[in-house]
Amino acid sequence: MKNQTPTTEFILVGLTNSPKLQTLLFWIFAFIYATAMVANVLLIFTICMCRKLHTPMYFLLLNLSLVNVFLISVTIPRLLHSLLTHGKTISFNGCIIQVFLVISALGSELLLLSFMAFDRYAAICHPLQYTIIMRKEVCVLIASGVWIAGMIDAAVHSGLMLQLSFCSSNIINHFYCDIPPLLDVACSDTSLNESMAFAADVIFGICSCGLTLTSYLFILRAIFRIRSTEGKKKAFSTCSSHLIVVTFYFSAVIYTYIRPSSVYSLEKDKLVSLLYSVVTPVVNPVIYSLRNKDFKEALKRLTGSGRLLPGP
Repeated sequence: MKNQTPTTEFILVGLTNSPKLQTLLFWIFAFIYATAMVANVLLIFTICMCRKLHTPMYFLLLNLSLVNVFLISVTIPRLLHSLLTHGKTISFNGCIIQVFLVISALGSELLLLSFMAFDRYAAICHPLQYTIIMRKEVCVLIASGVWIAGMIDAAVHSGLMLQLSFCSSNIINHFYCDIPPLLDVACSDTSLNESMAFAADVIFGICSCGLTLTSYLFILRAIFRIRSTEGKKKAFSTCSSHLIVVTFYFSAVIYTYIRPSSVYSLEKDKLVSLLYSVVTPVVNPVIYSLRNKDFKEALKRLTGSGRLLPGP
């Protein structure tokens, strides 16, 4: 017989039950979190201060860094608290809020990455019309739409989650509250939740991936038409960093969410979710900054003279 008492809190299993391993993981994730925060904040500050970086590409990159800071701050501090104090409980409302924040960040990042691919397509395939296609009003509209779309998607999922009953178990096999592990412990009908999750997967996952792949197909076609080897290298270098991030991020998110519920493996999902919720916020600023000449020059001015000199 299922216990019909409404659930007021959940227990997050976390990554391990070994005290020694928890201590080690605490310092590892504390270092990762500090590195991600410093790298993304430095990227945001440098873009804001250097006029030379006030371009559509860097404006979208700034928003991506904001999403990275937002996402890792939702998941890691709670994990660090659990590893340090061994406290694994989270309130029902706190869990739903965490679902809202995580889904909002993931949806926004998927859309941002796809529009960054479109930005590279416009720059390489239509260089003469680039300033018109990606004018300031369009960039602001894209950024606003990305954030709003992510919040609307998260609000739908969180609202549907509030309609479920969790009376059979309150143990969540994850290190933060997410849709798949919550649906796994729900004792009421989850068909509507799964249908809406599938619809969101199609819109945010497949459509974003489709837009990205389409943009890069046109980009590659344009690069192959360039006669000089130096020109090909220069064109490819402008989008190679983004292509690395897209491949890394999309593969992890698609594996976690765009699958039938019958083949979910929560143990594997915990490990894969570390890629897009913990590793990606660290990798993004490193890849974009180390492989970008303009950003390195701006950062050198910032660290060398104590301020950013006006761009030429």
